[in-house]
Amino acid sequence: MGTVAAYIDGFNLYYGMKSKYGRKHMWLDVVELVRQLRPKDTVASVRYFTAIVKNEPAAAQNQTSYIEALKIRNGTVLTVHLGRFKERTIRDCRRCGQGYICGCGRPYKSYEEKGTDVALGAMMVADAALRVADTTLLISADTDLAPALATVKQVNPAQLIYLAMPPGNTRASSHLTSIGNLGQFFIRERALRSAQLPGIVADPATGRSYNRPSKWI
Repeated sequence: MGTVAAYIDGFNLYYGMKSKYGRKHMWLDVVELVRQLRPKDTVASVRYFTAIVKNEPAAAQNQTSYIEALKIRNGTVLTVHLGRFKERTIRDCRRCGQGYICGCGRPYKSYEEKGTDVALGAMMVADAALRVADTTLLISADTDLAPALATVKQVNPAQLIYLAMPPGNTRASSHLTSIGNLGQFFIRERALRSAQLPGIVADPATGRSYNRPSKWI
């Protein structure tokens, strides 16, 4: 029995759950999920990395309410790290060279999440150097995090590292497993189902309540 510090790639987990189960497990208590995944360890810290969506007011409100509910439920064991979305214009068609235009005559735009991967990797390395916990648990299938995992091993060779692969993944990427001496497993639906927030989360300090969105059922 030891201690665990968890690092959650919010969008990687979100899209994995959505592809496999729709929205029914989205009201997820990420700290309780870590407890379900590492039942013999004491949870020292959970860092949750995400960004608020742009130009979708209803979705952004649901996301903000969810984050507030997480904070109220879990106190100081949870820290939420917000990145940002950067607008970009979709490039011209590679085949014909023409730009993509919608029916209103405007060029299509898309949004790219920025800052969360870098922040997650930096925090994971810093916490390993500071000996925050015996075990590092990474919840993500993002291969861009491989260098950070390798650095964790360099700064603290004794650190145990586990990869928890979000739903929808069939295997861990060789870019991640090539780090060596990593444990890996897949997040099962049973763990998600057992780690849901209450339908209503009330803030005792303000009296405000946050309800599970109707779409997330």
